Amino acid sequence: MGKIKLVDRLRLGLAVSVAKSVTLGVRSLRLGAASVLPGAIARRIEPRLLQLLSQQVKSGVILVAGTNGKTTTSLLLHSILERKGYRVTHNSTGANLENGLMTALLENTNLVGSLDVDYAILEVDENIVPKVLTSLQPQIILCLNLFRDQLDRYGEVDTISKRWTKVISTLPPETVVISNADDPTLSYLGQQLPQRVLFFGLSETQHYLSEIPHAVDSIYCPHCGHSLDYKGVYLSHLGDFSCPQCGFRKSQPTLESSSWPQILIGLYNKYNTLAAVTAAKELGVDDATILDTIQNFQAAFGRAEELFVNGKQVRILLSKNPVGTNETIRVVTESDDHTTLLVLNDRTPDGTDVSWIWDVDTEKLVERGGTLVVSGDRVYDMALRLRYSDRSTSDLNLIVEEDLRQAIAIALEHTPDNETLHILPTYSAMLEVREVLTGRKIL
Repeated sequence: MGKIKLVDRLRLGLAVSVAKSVTLGVRSLRLGAASVLPGAIARRIEPRLLQLLSQQVKSGVILVAGTNGKTTTSLLLHSILERKGYRVTHNSTGANLENGLMTALLENTNLVGSLDVDYAILEVDENIVPKVLTSLQPQIILCLNLFRDQLDRYGEVDTISKRWTKVISTLPPETVVISNADDPTLSYLGQQLPQRVLFFGLSETQHYLSEIPHAVDSIYCPHCGHSLDYKGVYLSHLGDFSCPQCGFRKSQPTLESSSWPQILIGLYNKYNTLAAVTAAKELGVDDATILDTIQNFQAAFGRAEELFVNGKQVRILLSKNPVGTNETIRVVTESDDHTTLLVLNDRTPDGTDVSWIWDVDTEKLVERGGTLVVSGDRVYDMALRLRYSDRSTSDLNLIVEEDLRQAIAIALEHTPDNETLHILPTYSAMLEVREVLTGRKIL
C-alpha cells in the first residue's frame, strides 16, 4: 500500500470496514445498489480516502467527463479492458459525484483497504472535475462534450471549460487527454494543454444535419469570439468548423471514424464508441478485441436499454438536457414506432430548472403524430410544451397522466405488438421507470 503511516493505515482500514458493512446492510434489505452511501460514510472517517485508494490502482485511473455519454462510454471501455483480461473497477451505476467515486473504489478493496485492480474507470460529473483531479491523478482523461445542462447548478459551458483547462494543465506531462475534436470548446481546450492530446471526431458528411438546431451552445470561436463557419453539423454545435477571423479550426481526429462500427442506436453513440476506442488503443488493446466487444455490447441502464415487458418491446432513452433530448427524439422519429412516453422530473439529479424543454425540438416529435403519453413531477410543463408544438397538422393523441405507474401501463396498452415503446425520461425519472418495469432499484 505504499508508504502510509500506521495511523492512516488503521483509519483507512476502519473506513473500509464500515463502508463494506453499510453496503451489505443496504443490499440485504434491498434498499438499493449502495453506490453512494458507503463512500459518504467512509469519507467522514478518512477524508483522504479518494487519494489513498486511487493511488493503489496498478495501471492507472481513467477519468471520463462530459455532459452526455459518460456512462455508455465508460461501460464500453470497461468491457473492452475486461475482455482483454484486465481487472477493472467502475462506478457503473452512474453515481459520479465524489461519494460515488469512493464507493466504486471501495467495492474492490479488502478489509484493510488494499485495492487490487489494474484500472479504475471513473465517470465524473463535469462540475466536480477540478475537485477530484489532484486526488485521482488520472493516467487518461476523456473529455466527451460540453452542453448546457442544469444551468441552475453549473453555469455556461465556457465557464466549465476554463476550469477544466486550468486544473488539467497542472497535471504531470505524462497524462494523456482524449478530447472531442468536433466540439469547438473541447477542441480548443486540447490545443491549449501541455500534455499529449488525442482527438476523436466524425468524418462522415452524410450525417450532417440539414440545419443548425435550435439547441446549440458553442458556435462562437473560443479563442477570439467570432462566429464560427460550419461545413456541417452532426448534432448541436458538434461538427466541422473553422474561424474566419483567427484561423482556429477543428482538430485532426486520431482515428478514421468510418473505420469503426458504433454501439447501439443514435449518432451520439458513434461519439461514445470513438472515445472508448481511442482510449483502448492508447492502452495497447488490439483491434480484434475492440471490434468483438463492440459487436457484443449491451446498453447501460436507461441508455438505449431495451426491455421486454408484458409482451411488449420497450426502449429507455435518457433525456436530461436539450441536446440529449433532441438526439433521442431523432432516434424516435427515424423509427417506425408511434408510441412515446415522456417523463419530466425536476429533482436534484435532474436540475430544478425545467425551462430547458423549450430549447428541445419537440415539434419534430409532434409532427409525426401517434400517441404521446406524458408523466412526471412536471407533467403539465411537458404537456404544455407539446401543445405549443402542435400545429394541428398531425394526428396526435396526447395523454396526460400524473401517476407514473399508470402512465407506463397506458403507454404499453397503446403500443402495438410489432412496435417498440420509447420512453424518454430525465435522470430521476429513469430510475423510477426502471424500478416500475423491473421491480429493482438502481441507486
